Amino acid sequence: MKPTTEQQLPHHLRQRIRQGDISSNTSGMAPGYVQCNLVVVPAQFAADFQSFCEQNPKPCPLLAHSLAPGDPSLPSLGADIDVRRDLPRYRRWELGHAVNEPDNLMDAWQDDHVAFALGCSFSFEEALLNAGLEIRHLSEDVNVPMYRTSLRCHSAGPFAATMVVSMRPMSPADAIEAIQISSHFPSVHGAPIHFGDPQAIGIANVDTPDFGDRVTVNKGEVPVFWACGVTPQVALEQAKLPLAFTHSPGCMLITDKTNKELSLD
Repeated sequence: MKPTTEQQLPHHLRQRIRQGDISSNTSGMAPGYVQCNLVVVPAQFAADFQSFCEQNPKPCPLLAHSLAPGDPSLPSLGADIDVRRDLPRYRRWELGHAVNEPDNLMDAWQDDHVAFALGCSFSFEEALLNAGLEIRHLSEDVNVPMYRTSLRCHSAGPFAATMVVSMRPMSPADAIEAIQISSHFPSVHGAPIHFGDPQAIGIANVDTPDFGDRVTVNKGEVPVFWACGVTPQVALEQAKLPLAFTHSPGCMLITDKTNKELSLD
C-alpha cells in the first residue's frame, strides 16, 4: 500500500524511526524535504571539523550544527529533531574504526558531543527525477555506488581525507542536463566534480564501489560523479578520534526543510 501524504511527512517519519518501525535506507522517503548526513564529534574537535567542512563545501556542505555541546537538537532543520534517535542507523567510530552500527545514540551520547548536519544528494536527485532523468540506483532499488578517489581534501586539525564520490550513469545528453540542474543546489553537493574516465580520479573499476551497491552501466552511458557526504567518514578514519558517530550510509536525518529552500532558483 502506498504511504499517505501524512505518513510521508518528516515529523511522522522521525516518530516511526524513533519507535523502531523504520530501520532501512531513507532514500525516497519524505519527497520534497531535505535529508542530511550526520557527524558527531567531541567538543574539543568541533572547531576543526567545522573548518574541514567550510574548506571542503562540495563533499561536506554544512547545513546546521549543535547550538551548544551536548545539545542533540537542530532547530533550524526541525523543531523536534533529536539527532540521538532520529536516524534509522548510525556508525560508532573508535580510533578511526567503525566498530558497530547502533539504531540510536541514547546511551552513548555525552555532554560534550557536537552534531553536524551535512547536505545530501537526495535533494538534487529529486530535481533530476522531476526533469525526467533516470537515477539508476533508484530504478534498481539499491544504495547509490560510492567510491574513494585520489582527490585530496583540504585538511583541518586532525581531519584529512581523499574525497568520496557517488556515481550515477547517464547518457551524455542526460549528463549535461544533470550538471545544469544540480548546479542550482550548491548546499547539497552541487554540480558533479567529474564525468567520464573513472581512473582520472583514482577509481579503478566502477563495478566495485567502496560503499553502497553496484549499478548497471549501459552501453553508451558515462559515469557521472558527485562529491559525497561519506567523505567525513574517511576523515574520521584518518583523525582516529577516541569516539565519534556518523549516519550509516543511506540512513539519513529527515528534516523539515524543503529542497526548494536550498535551490538557487
